[in-house]
Order: sequence, then C-alpha cells, then structure tokens
Amino acid sequence: MFFQLFWTYLKIGTFTLGGGYAMLPLIQREVVDRKGWIDEEEFLNMIALAQAAPGLIAVNSAIFIGWRVGGWRGVCGAVLGAVLPSFLIILAIAMVFREWKELPAVEAVFKGVRPAVVALIAAPLFKMAKAAKISRFTALIPIAAALLIWLAHVNPIWVILATVLFTLVAVDLAERRQK
Repeated sequence: MFFQLFWTYLKIGTFTLGGGYAMLPLIQREVVDRKGWIDEEEFLNMIALAQAAPGLIAVNSAIFIGWRVGGWRGVCGAVLGAVLPSFLIILAIAMVFREWKELPAVEAVFKGVRPAVVALIAAPLFKMAKAAKISRFTALIPIAAALLIWLAHVNPIWVILATVLFTLVAVDLAERRQK
C-alpha cells in the first residue's frame, strides 16, 4: 500500500498548480472516485479536519488517507508522495528564479497561472458545498466568515471559534426543541 499511496500522491503533487486547495479535486477523484479508498462523506469530513488542523491541507489529507488505507506505512507513502514534487520543484525554481524573475515571459506565465489557480480552488468548494447539502441558511456562515476575515480583518482563529460556538449552541437548541 506504501507504493500505491506514494504513486497516487506523487502524481497529484506533480501535476497540480496552486497548492493544497487546488489539489483537492484531484485527491477526491483519485481516492474517492477511482480507488474507492474513502467515500464522499468521509472525504468531506477529512477536508474539514485537514483544514482545522495546523499544517498544509495536502499533507494533512495525505496523513488522514494514508492512515485510513495503510496505517503508518500508508502515512509515510502518501506524505512523501505529496511533499516530494513540491520540494523538488521549489528547489529548482529557487535555484534559477533570481536570474529569471525579471524576464517578461516569466512574469507573463505567473500572471497567466493566477486565474487558473483561483478556478482550481473554487471548483472543489462548489462541489463540497453541493455534497454537504448546504441550505440557504448555512450558506450564510461561510459568506459571513469570509467577509469578516476579508473586510473586517478578523483573525480566522476567532471566526473558527465563533463558528464552533455558534454551531454548538444551535445544535443544543435544536435538541431541546425536539424534547
């Protein structure tokens, strides 16, 4: 299982631009749709945990899926596969970037890649929102959180803590109404 996880995450890490969030649709396609290692609901839960935990979302998801599929060997294979391409690519870029960063072609490539990265991040968000069965009311939560962080410059930690507190209170009130 080490090599299967390593190869899966190596492919994902090699051919994804834009970081961990851009990897999410590829991870989902590989581990849920193609390999069937986890189901859609477990994938959504894994993304929630990977976002809440400190560290990179791609590495956190590799740890979760690696553990779920292959224990410690699976974790090692998935994490190594997820990290190795980025490490090697960044190392290569760092070695030549200082000399090439002023070239118009290099600047154009970076400007051209930015919209694609935004799309790669947005696509899994819409898919996850659809799969999570978000209602009109619950859709307000991520919108409000984004606005608080973006416009009001509220620290994301406070937004997360407030969301957790709000959710606990809402669940408690709903349970009390049912009794």
